[in-house]
Amino acid sequence: MASAAHTGSASERLQALGLDLPDLAGNPYYVDQRTLGSSIYISGQLPYKDGELLGQGIVGQEVELETARELARHAVLNALAAAVQAVGELDRVRIVQMLVFVASTPDFGEQSTVASAASELLIEVLGENGRHARTAIGVAGLPLNSPVEIQMVCTAV
Repeated sequence: MASAAHTGSASERLQALGLDLPDLAGNPYYVDQRTLGSSIYISGQLPYKDGELLGQGIVGQEVELETARELARHAVLNALAAAVQAVGELDRVRIVQMLVFVASTPDFGEQSTVASAASELLIEVLGENGRHARTAIGVAGLPLNSPVEIQMVCTAV
């Protein structure tokens, strides 16, 4: 992991990685985040960028491991954007728990490797506030045939 995680603000570290938080499209049926006290519950986020789903298919079949890892990074950026909607700035976000769903073949078995790409990004950007409890689950399918979906619980600091 980059040593940048120990210098500057979270926003500066994100920018140093060449990344930006996306604008999230609204949905008439649910919200991207819901706050209860200092807890922030983030709806499942797919790997969208600029309104486009970046990949479709099953990991271990049509989707390679490295592609799935990159898609997980995009999905977690969307989850971070939802957290920032709730607290106003990236430096106020602490990740409590992350749940990573990977649409994968029954014999794939590397869901945690896919999830680790998102975990690594959170720690690079948020430092200690990016460390979290985590579950990675293989599933038969996800919305819109996405290979990855990420749900998080955060807290405001």
